[in-house]
Amino acid sequence: MRTYHPVFVGRDPALRAPAGADVVSLATHGRAATFSYLLTRRSDRMVKEISDRGVRILHAHFGVEGVYSVQTARTLGVPLVTTLHGFDVTVTKRQLLASRKPSWINYVARRDSLFDTGVKFICVSGHIQRCAIEWGYPAERTLMLPIGVDTEVVTPVPLPETPRIVHVARLVEKKGTADLLRAFAVVRRAVPAAELVIIGDGPLRGPLGALATELGVAETARFLGVRPHAEVLATVAQSRVLCLPSVTAANGDQEGLGMALLEAAATGRPVVGTRHGGIPEAVVDGVTGYLVPERDPAALAERLVALLGDPDLCQRLGTGGRTLVEDRFDLSRQTAKLESLYRDLV
Repeated sequence: MRTYHPVFVGRDPALRAPAGADVVSLATHGRAATFSYLLTRRSDRMVKEISDRGVRILHAHFGVEGVYSVQTARTLGVPLVTTLHGFDVTVTKRQLLASRKPSWINYVARRDSLFDTGVKFICVSGHIQRCAIEWGYPAERTLMLPIGVDTEVVTPVPLPETPRIVHVARLVEKKGTADLLRAFAVVRRAVPAAELVIIGDGPLRGPLGALATELGVAETARFLGVRPHAEVLATVAQSRVLCLPSVTAANGDQEGLGMALLEAAATGRPVVGTRHGGIPEAVVDGVTGYLVPERDPAALAERLVALLGDPDLCQRLGTGGRTLVEDRFDLSRQTAKLESLYRDLV
């Protein structure tokens, strides 16, 4: 941001805050303070620390945190903006309650307070905006404003020689990693030198490793776990194609947009995704990559084989992806729009 100074606020320890960031972490006051806030959505200590910094606006990410920010915004007398990313408007209220997570239960039970207090609800894609309105968010206060990619930092690089596929995702059902492994087993028969690199971790890491062994691809499908952002970008640059075959999870969870897709496109890499959630807003079929149906490993394998076997096709689609990001998802322009919104509200 150029005209606003951010303060990062949260319940948890600030383990991943940017270097030198101004941070307010409730965890510094002990577990009792964190637990009390989790149940009551109130913290005098947090309010005082935010007030002492002269904060003029609160911006919550995910509807759950929006609900938790309502009391703070009211006490401080500042506008509350909430960005909706995905699960917060795609998972059903019944499923959220069934989770037994206090924060999710509070989100459902106290959502009307957010609807009443929130001045704007930013949606990361048109799909999420439609879901938000169906979920109950006031349509007249929703707007679409995707998060951008820093096109000055993430730049196109030459295609590598190795026919490598990269998958960047939290290892949960929604990301479709199991379908990708099944597709990769087919890809390996057509392109024996093909490799698959999976970046990310999650509750399905064990079952997915077992599936890779069962499919006979354990040695060529590498699980790297969570890696620093710079290393993720470097791995994408060393790959021919990025694949994100997301699916609708059993609890209804869907993909909001898929930042990994945009970063890969900015690198000049074609992307293969599914016709799911906000992915079609980030991938133009036949122009920046390919879209296939959800839960269709055969179709996924067909597109991956086509790309791995045709560097010229990869180059053409990668160039299309870079153009799309520059035109619609450039970080400086998206941030300028956000700061303009802040000015209007303050």
